[in-house]
Formats: sequence, structure tokens, C-alpha cells
Amino acid sequence: MAEIATIARPYAEALFKATGNGAAGAAVWLDELAAVAANEQLRQFADNPKATPQQVFDLITGVVKSPLGDAGQNFLRAVIDNGRLGALPEIASQFRALVNSQQGSYDAVVYSAFEIDSAALAELSGVLEKRFARKLNLKVELQPELIGGIRVVVGDEVLDTSVKARLDQMKVALTA
Repeated sequence: MAEIATIARPYAEALFKATGNGAAGAAVWLDELAAVAANEQLRQFADNPKATPQQVFDLITGVVKSPLGDAGQNFLRAVIDNGRLGALPEIASQFRALVNSQQGSYDAVVYSAFEIDSAALAELSGVLEKRFARKLNLKVELQPELIGGIRVVVGDEVLDTSVKARLDQMKVALTA
């Protein structure tokens, strides 16, 4: 894992410098490219010696929904030409960390048993920002096994108010 992080760092830093104030916008298409690059079949196609870099580029740009622009196209060509398509998810992760540090915010994942509407998410965002004492970028993921409540992960900090966590705590208390 450290090797991929080492490979990804110069790409993330170079893209961050190249995009300047447009880094937040670049993060959108970079995340989409990373999701596409995570596909095993795509990586097998890209690793095939018969597939040209232009074919791989055309395939990826045909799949992504966000417009790449010149910076995105040049970046994708550099990644493909250097055989670093497999590092794209890590590049996106490191790029997101650079954008967050520039904006003074942190990524937070909210795991919920049920869908959270936008009004409740806005209210939750305010409460969590006070609790963690920092600006947060919330991403919601569904986990029905939580039964109810939420579990929030910000970096290495976890706030678990789910029903499942409380049931686990009661189980430990009763068996101790």
C-alpha cells in the first residue's frame, strides 16, 4: 500500500498545483475517474498489450459523465501513458486531502440505517461540525445493519450512536 501512495503523491500534488483555485471542481471529475479506474475489467483492458493508450483514453472518457476539460484530459493522458491507472483511486484520495487542507475542512462519512433527507443532513452537519470542532464534508452511506441511529467517521475519530452499537454495549455489560 505504501508503494501506491508513494506513486500517487507526485500526481496528486502536480494536479493540485495545476488546478489552483479550481481544485474543488477538479476533485469532482477526479473522483469520477477514480471510480472508473477501480473497475477490474477496465484495468485488465488497459494492461492488455494490444490496447493502445488512445483506446484506453477513449473508453474512460466515454464512461465518465463530468466534462474533463483540458487539464483533466492532459492529466488522464499522463496517467495512462505512464501506466498508473491502478493508482488513480489513491491519487484522488490524496488530491482530496490537499483540497480539504486548502479549504480547512475534513471528509466525514455518515453511516445510516435509513436515507437522510437534505434538511436533516444540513441540521446534522451543523451538529457534527460543533462536535468535531471543524468544517466537515459529509458523505452518507447506507448500512441497514445499524438498525437505527448513525455512525460518523472523521479521519480516525468515530462517533457511534447506532442501535447496533448500543445493543453490543448491553451484550458486553450483561455477559461481564
